[in-house]
Amino acid sequence: MTGTMTEPVRILLVSGSTRSGSTNTAALRTVLSLTNRPSGPVRAVLYQGLSLLPAFNPDDDHEPLPSEVTKLREQIAAAGAVLFCTPEYAGSLPGSFKNLLDWTVGGGEMYGKPAAWINVAPEGRGDAAQAALTGVLGYVGATLIEPACRRIQVDRSAIGPDGLVVSPAFRPAATQVLQAILSHLNNT
Repeated sequence: MTGTMTEPVRILLVSGSTRSGSTNTAALRTVLSLTNRPSGPVRAVLYQGLSLLPAFNPDDDHEPLPSEVTKLREQIAAAGAVLFCTPEYAGSLPGSFKNLLDWTVGGGEMYGKPAAWINVAPEGRGDAAQAALTGVLGYVGATLIEPACRRIQVDRSAIGPDGLVVSPAFRPAATQVLQAILSHLNNT
């Protein structure tokens, strides 16, 4: 799927954090603020159902699905690409985020779906979550857009009162991530 003048690319933004003051969610809200311009090539949507998903059980992965799972899968299917940003908990992915990823296995919506990640952790942190996410994305058959996968460090002090990242370095780096996603989509 590529963006045209009449039909922008839809990018689903998925935070791996349920924390209200999450730097990961703030980063994605800032990405969202960079998109959705009337004549822009991108329409981004921030997924907000992470804490509503039921615990994954393979016995429940059939129709009728739990409504929150249906909503998740529909949002993934409707997206031209998915951009993830997750913290690292206990040396891996947060349990609730891994649960979300588990729900993507049986539906197949991620198969062939272009995907990327932003890691906002300080240098030397978040690497295990980044590696685990990359592994899961490979397992579900997502197409990793490597030029769009970036570490863009965000300190908690860089979150403004509106919940957006105010660091002057973040917006240009996030714009480069979006450009890499668009470039990938326009060349496939």
